[in-house]
Amino acid sequence: MRMLKLALSVALATAAASSLAEDITGAGSTFAYPIFAKWAASYKGVTGVGLNYQAIGSGGGIKQIASRTVDFGASDMPLKHDELMAKGLAQFPAIMGGVVPVINLYGMRAGEIRLDGKVLSAIYMGDIKNWNDAAIAALNPGVKLPDELITVVRRADASGTTFIFTNYLSKVSADWKSKVGSGTAVAWPEGVAGKGNAGVASYVQRINGAIGYVEYAYAKGSKMDYTLMVNRDGKTVTPNNKAFQAAAAYADWTHDQDFYEVLTDEPGATSWPITGATFVLVPKVVDANTHIKDVFKFFSWSFKNGADQARQLDYVPMPDNVVKLIDSSWKAEVKNKAGQSVW
Repeated sequence: MRMLKLALSVALATAAASSLAEDITGAGSTFAYPIFAKWAASYKGVTGVGLNYQAIGSGGGIKQIASRTVDFGASDMPLKHDELMAKGLAQFPAIMGGVVPVINLYGMRAGEIRLDGKVLSAIYMGDIKNWNDAAIAALNPGVKLPDELITVVRRADASGTTFIFTNYLSKVSADWKSKVGSGTAVAWPEGVAGKGNAGVASYVQRINGAIGYVEYAYAKGSKMDYTLMVNRDGKTVTPNNKAFQAAAAYADWTHDQDFYEVLTDEPGATSWPITGATFVLVPKVVDANTHIKDVFKFFSWSFKNGADQARQLDYVPMPDNVVKLIDSSWKAEVKNKAGQSVW
């Protein structure tokens, strides 16, 4: 009886501690939202600690962590050293994956049309306006392309997915680089704007002839039709985990203390050309009431236990050697107001 009472008291104490556990808060990248949501559900089942994550776009995530209204921000555009120092932030990569062009074209299914960087940039510049344009036809011999106007769809919000996409276009098109450039938000020469992946997807799914760009896990989950791409090596590639991993293999996470790395237009016969990473942003100096340890515990657990979930969604998990570098950076970069490491 005494042992039963002891066991019951331990169970009640555990339940009480779980009920008192506060959720972690984060905001930013829509690119990483599908895997963050999957990790969060699993982590809460194990620890009782949840994640309240707002998928508001990388620009919004940067603003919220800069104003310290969330425990972490997430951006698909890595911040350079000077900007990190100015905002008092540290960053580390959390996941890698691909951005894909998605289309709605009557009679065409996923993977039946291929594009290359120059044609894709010309479409988004407004120079190619019809699906049976000679430049598209040259890439698709034997494909009966419809005489259909192209409706360009792009993001309305400051978006890391936009950064990855426009960074790629800037690398493959001198015209795009000089006239538009790359960033989370650019002066688009063409198109209708949707907020978030959902907004872009909504327009593409409603408008015949539309083309947009979204994170691959979102395209796959929403059963959207995507295009193939001709990569830097001149090879036609299909978006999937292996193609993203082939591009990610060229990343050198050791060369920069801030983990600054952009993975677009990487070499390799099997590399997907529009590959990127999501970076988590945290304060470098924290006070006693911060949840920063909980943030690190969440990502540490996810790195260790969530790789299979990442692959199932066609993301590329961070390699073990990079996870060790990330863990070391938490110890070295994030400190309390007394200058002591919090991890």
